[in-house]
Amino acid sequence: MRSLILLAAVAAIAGCSQQPAAEPDANAAADANVAADANAVDANAAGTALAQINETTWEFTEDGKPMQESIDAKGNYIVNSGKEHIDHGTVVMKDGKACFTSAMTKEGEDCWSDPKLAVGESGETTSDKGEKLAIKRTAYVPLTM
Repeated sequence: MRSLILLAAVAAIAGCSQQPAAEPDANAAADANVAADANAVDANAAGTALAQINETTWEFTEDGKPMQESIDAKGNYIVNSGKEHIDHGTVVMKDGKACFTSAMTKEGEDCWSDPKLAVGESGETTSDKGEKLAIKRTAYVPLTM
C-alpha cells in the first residue's frame, strides 16, 4: 500500500512538472529518490509472502496466556509466556506455510498459513488442522529458554 501511495505521489508530481526537458530540474534528484523508494522491494510489506520465517517474532494468546514466539537465523524457535518457557523446536517454510516441529512433544510437524504481515501488523493464521490463531508480528527479539 505504501508503495502504491508513493507511486501515485510521484506520478502527480511528474504530471505537474511542465518544465522544458533542456532545463535542469532542481527537484529531479529528489523525485528520482522517491521513485526508487517506491519501486524498492520491501520484504516486510503487508501482503508480501515470507520467503523465510527466520529472524521474526510473533505475539499471540493461547489458553488465555500471552505468548511471544521468536525464530532465530537458523530456524530454531522458542515460545515463552512472560518468564515461563512454553515450547521450542525448529521451523521451516514449506509451500508457503510455516511448519513447526516441537522438540518437547512427539506430535510431529504442525504447519500454519503465512499471514503476510509486516512488523507491527495483526492478522490471523490457520493450521493444516483448521485451527485459527490471531497473531501480531513484532520487531525481531531473540529469546532464550
